[in-house]
Amino acid sequence: MHPIIDALPDSLCYLDGNYTPLCDAKVSVLDRGFIFGDGIYEVVPVYEGHLFCFDEHMARLERSLAELQIQNPLTAAQWRDIATRLIQASPAAARAGTQGLYIQVTRGVAPRDHAMPQGLTPTVFVMVNPMRPVPDAVRAKGVACVSAHDFRWQKAHIKSTSLLGAVLARQISVEAGAAETIMFRGDWLSEASSSNVWIVKQGVVIGPPKDELVLTGIRYGLIERLCAEAGIPFVLRRVARDEVFDADELLLSSASKEILPVVTLDGRTIGSGRPGPIYQTLFAGYQQAKEDAKASSIQDNGVTA
Repeated sequence: MHPIIDALPDSLCYLDGNYTPLCDAKVSVLDRGFIFGDGIYEVVPVYEGHLFCFDEHMARLERSLAELQIQNPLTAAQWRDIATRLIQASPAAARAGTQGLYIQVTRGVAPRDHAMPQGLTPTVFVMVNPMRPVPDAVRAKGVACVSAHDFRWQKAHIKSTSLLGAVLARQISVEAGAAETIMFRGDWLSEASSSNVWIVKQGVVIGPPKDELVLTGIRYGLIERLCAEAGIPFVLRRVARDEVFDADELLLSSASKEILPVVTLDGRTIGSGRPGPIYQTLFAGYQQAKEDAKASSIQDNGVTA
C-alpha cells in the first residue's frame, strides 16, 4: 500500500449525518461528486480553535450551491454546530495552531447521466485538517511565481470540486520550483491556481473585478476592509499583463497564504525585489483581524468555537 494511504488520519469527520473516523469514511462510487465533480466546497480557516470569516464562507457556499441548483441541505446553525464539534474533537495540539475546516456538498448519488436529476439527497462531508502557515522566513523574503495561460472553464466564480484545471495549473509551478502559478486570460490577469492575485501601483491596491472569470475569495472583502482602515486606495478593474510585471508590489491571497508577497514572476523582479510597505501594512491588519475574530468568538460563546 502507498505510504500516503497508510497515513490516513483517524480524526473525526462528518458524513451525511454521522460522525466517523476519517480513515473509515466512504461514499458511493455513483456519487455525482465522484463521477462528474458535481459539487462545491469551502475551506474555512480556524485559528487557535476559532473559526475565521465563517459567515462569509457560508454565504459563498450558498452562492455556489445556487449556481449548481443544489438546495443547501443544512441551516447556518447546523453548519456551525458541525464545525464546532469537529474542531473540539481535534487534538489539543492541532487546536492550538492553524487548521482548515473543509466542507464539501455534492448533488448526491444517482445512475450516471449528465443531466441533473431532481430530488436527490446531497452528500455532505466535513473534516478538519492542519493548515501549515507560511513560515516567517518565507514571508520576510517573498516568493517566486511563474505565469501561465488560464486554460480553465468560464465559470471560475463557482467554488466547484471540479478542480482538474487548478491541479494542472499548480503543477506548472511545482515543476518550476515556484510558489504559485499566476494566470492570464489573453492579456488580462485572472487569478492563480489556488489564490487571488493583487498588484500595488503608486500606493493603490488593484485586483481583477468580481465576475465569472475569477473565484471571489473571502479575502476580497477582507482586503478591501483592511485597505479602508489603513487609508489605502482599493480598486477592482481589469489588470493588463504589463501592469503585473511593472507593479510596485505583487500579492497573493488565500485561506492558507493569508496575504503573501511575490518578488519575482517568470524570473523577473517585481518592484524592489523585496516585500513592500503595502504588504507589510495589510499583513499586520490581517493579523489584527484574526485577533479581533478570536476575541469576538470568546465573547459570544464563552468557549472555543
